[in-house]
Amino acid sequence: MKLQNIKIVMVGTTHPGNIGAAARAMSNMCFTHLTLVDPQCPVGEIAYARASGANAILDQRETCTDLAQALADCSWVVAATARRRSLAWPELTPPDLAARLTGMDNTTRTALVFGREHSGLTNEEIQLCNYMVCIPTNPDFSSLNVASAIQVLCYEIFQRQAAAPTTVRSPETNDLPVPHTELEGYFEHLESILQMTGYLDPQQPGMIMQRLRRLYLRSEVTRNEINILRGMLSAIEKQRR
Repeated sequence: MKLQNIKIVMVGTTHPGNIGAAARAMSNMCFTHLTLVDPQCPVGEIAYARASGANAILDQRETCTDLAQALADCSWVVAATARRRSLAWPELTPPDLAARLTGMDNTTRTALVFGREHSGLTNEEIQLCNYMVCIPTNPDFSSLNVASAIQVLCYEIFQRQAAAPTTVRSPETNDLPVPHTELEGYFEHLESILQMTGYLDPQQPGMIMQRLRRLYLRSEVTRNEINILRGMLSAIEKQRR
């Protein structure tokens, strides 16, 4: 996979120095695509000073209003988090993450998502991602600066990429992972059908959709497979009507 196809996504960042330090860390490891989601600070003099010359990354940054918008063109997403969730989400180690990314073809767009300095990512944001990754730290002092976390994961991927074979087979178009927008469309379709059939009570939905999200995201369905699933849902919808 080309490193340029990997977005580094920072959500709700509150300090411009962290944005600049992240740009510096990315440039050190040949990453170029920085996306800011709902930043809570300006990207000005402080950010550029901390970037230490990685100005191009800041100049070309993408800014989005929410995480779904930032991930619209991505088909494989991993959230960096320091804590486990009540609904366990599939998890990778940093070396596993690097190995998975290195083995992907050069057309797949992916994202690594990093949360707010003080509160990380919400459960809803985690549920937009295929996997979580946790960086092992001292259990007695586990707080890791967001730019430092970006540096660690970018390094893992960079050094794995440097050691990987240079040729990766490109799959057929229909065998590619599904872009985020298409997968979200499937989840909306699925939820409506489950409500139509009475399986899902909109007044008391429980965690059915969250668990189904986890299942499909973990499975990394392809475009062919999502077309089959959408066709099945449409057949059910037609029969019910």
